[in-house]
Amino acid sequence: MSINDKLFKVKYVSDNVSHLTPDHEKCKNCIRKTCTFICPAQVWEWDDEKNTLTVNYENCLECGACRVACDMQCIDWKYPKGNKGVTFKQG
Repeated sequence: MSINDKLFKVKYVSDNVSHLTPDHEKCKNCIRKTCTFICPAQVWEWDDEKNTLTVNYENCLECGACRVACDMQCIDWKYPKGNKGVTFKQG
């Protein structure tokens, strides 16, 4: 089963506010941009043209890999509030 097939089984109730807040100024100085390739759900995208990080928080699996792997330690990561966030289905 491919990663995309597995991600299709994930249910997510998106909040209207992101639970992921990067320090965009620190991100500009980051060389490796680890968050853009460590995330299994492709939450983080670097835009070279705009020199900014896009956060697709509605895709987040809440694994915390980005927070742990960030070289600049610039991701303010919280669990989504209330009944928002990810629900994993079996099968």
